[in-house]
Amino acid sequence: MATNLQLRSLIKKSGELELSLVDTPLPALGADEVLISMEASPLNPSDLGLLFGTADMRTAKASKDSAGRPVVTAQVPEGAAMRAMASRLDQSMPVGNEGAGVVIEAGSSPAAQALLGKKVAAIGGAMYSQLRAVPMAQCLVLPADASTTEGASCFVNPLTALGMVETMRREGHTALVHTAAASNLGQMLNRICMKDGVALVNIVRKPEQVALLKGMGAQYVCDSSAPTFLQDLTDALAATGATIAFDATGGGPLAGQILGCMEAALNRNAKEYSRYGSTTHKQVYLYGGLDTRPTEFNRNFGMAWGMGGWLLFPFLQKAGAATVQALKDRVAAELKTTFASHYSKEISLAEALDLDVIAVYNQRATGTKFLLNPSK
Repeated sequence: MATNLQLRSLIKKSGELELSLVDTPLPALGADEVLISMEASPLNPSDLGLLFGTADMRTAKASKDSAGRPVVTAQVPEGAAMRAMASRLDQSMPVGNEGAGVVIEAGSSPAAQALLGKKVAAIGGAMYSQLRAVPMAQCLVLPADASTTEGASCFVNPLTALGMVETMRREGHTALVHTAAASNLGQMLNRICMKDGVALVNIVRKPEQVALLKGMGAQYVCDSSAPTFLQDLTDALAATGATIAFDATGGGPLAGQILGCMEAALNRNAKEYSRYGSTTHKQVYLYGGLDTRPTEFNRNFGMAWGMGGWLLFPFLQKAGAATVQALKDRVAAELKTTFASHYSKEISLAEALDLDVIAVYNQRATGTKFLLNPSK
């Protein structure tokens, strides 16, 4: 049986994270499956969450396996960090939600055979692999003039950004708020909203990120490090009428501050006082965990509010096949414009396990998004 080099993440019951490159068997293809030679896969925050788990990467050490391949180990702190990993202990896990490459083998169905030699993007996990077999339904044929690098991020960020706008519409809101807004995803969401005429309030944490988004044409950008942040945010919410937010930070006070400022913005036009607050529903969805602190909020936003989780894959399941196909078609049509992604560096599988390289891409900061090329 043919084998395939793949990046794996293992957290042992002893409290040790082990990252390694492993030869894994390639299964026989089903009729509607294709085998992709992987050329590009982004290191998204969701991927890094699986890759490193709750390990303290400050304790990381490098070594080599018996074949001379790099191995990285790190300690997972006792207590809550280990408890959070309970369901994956002693399981070697493949990593990489999405990527792109060239179809080199195909199943027996005519539709699968038609993909032979085509450049495709794919989703489905285990993309940090030299070869990946996936069902056709999890593929998106790239435009003829698009490279696999341009198609590497076709799914997670584009469909997340489109899903946020679709959720806004389905839940009866007319404008939205996004945090960590200078990210690749945030820039993509700005392009979508400008194209679709949707008012968007961006929250960032540095003046240079304000300049970046303003330079793109964003109208409402609030810097959470500014002393006037809460006033600026309230003004932007009053101007846009935004009553739904998607928060990538997850922890700390930000989600609660957004709800409080939404309430303050609504109260500017209130005709009479109500001790229960505005009757307009205000919603914050936490979709990331860039801030690992507990989520903190003061109940200063009345009773018409909600705070919950939002993830791409449950959204896609609820949206239905027709909606998902329409979103995928839009991504393909606007791949080089609205949904363009930018990377600061391309690395190989081995380089992904270099401690100096990890120290950069694990910052998860604007301008440090890396692209993995398993064929490099």
